[in-house]
Formats: sequence, structure tokens, C-alpha cells
Amino acid sequence: MPQATVNGPEVCQARCVHPETVADTRNALHDAETYHHLAALFRALADPTRVKIVHALTRQELCSCDIAGVAGITPSGASQHLRVLRSLRLVKSRRAGKLVYYSIDDAHVTLLVQVSLAHLGHQAGPDDHPQQGARVGDTRVSLAVAAEMGV
Repeated sequence: MPQATVNGPEVCQARCVHPETVADTRNALHDAETYHHLAALFRALADPTRVKIVHALTRQELCSCDIAGVAGITPSGASQHLRVLRSLRLVKSRRAGKLVYYSIDDAHVTLLVQVSLAHLGHQAGPDDHPQQGARVGDTRVSLAVAAEMGV
């Protein structure tokens, strides 16, 4: 019985390893714990409601009730999502009397959202996502800002 072969861009057609390239790349990587934290960050942002909340907060600070309204969820649901986002230091909170306001924790979070939206703009044209097409174009990443942040 012949073995199935994989043809396509996913794998090399010839099996060869470039030891120097592998060693150099491995040396440039971070420790395993860093990748666990990074995966947790992306898992949090993999939820459409949480990423909607984060995107809304890149525009302005919002109280938890307003976040629930923007996201179309209950205040209890907003609280659960905000707890996850706070634990990963994506958002921060401040109390003003009986209200709790949330904002983006730092500029890196905003940059992450902007870069992601810009990337989506390259994948799908405005015809693919009519409501998002104009919004993606509004979110431009300044290369100078990214360079200052070391990105």
C-alpha cells in the first residue's frame, strides 16, 4: 500500500534541518512561562465580547454599566468579562463614588487592537464586511508610535 504524501505549501518537499538557523531562532525565544502568558492573553481576546469591550475602551473610559450596554450583555456578564481582562492587565479600573470606570491598562493594548484591525483590513475587503470596512480603515497604526514602543 503506497504511503500518502503531503504536497503543498504547508511542509518542505525535502527533509532538511538547518542547525544554525534552528539554534539562532531558539536562542531568540523567551522562556516557556512567557508563552503561557501570551497564550492566555490571546485566549482572552479570542472571545468576541471581550475583544469588543477592549476595542470600545480604546476609544474612551467607560463605566461597567455602559460597557454592558455597548457589548449588549448583562451587568453581571460584563463583570465576568472585565474580571478576566483585569487579571491579564488589559484593562484597569477606578472607582468614582458608586461607579466603577474601566480604561485600557497601557498603550500596548491599544496598539495590539489597532494592529489586529489593520491586519483584518488586509485580509478582507470592505465588500466582505460592509459594516467593518470603513471602521478598519479608520484604525491606522503609526509606525513611529510602534517604533517608540519597541514593536
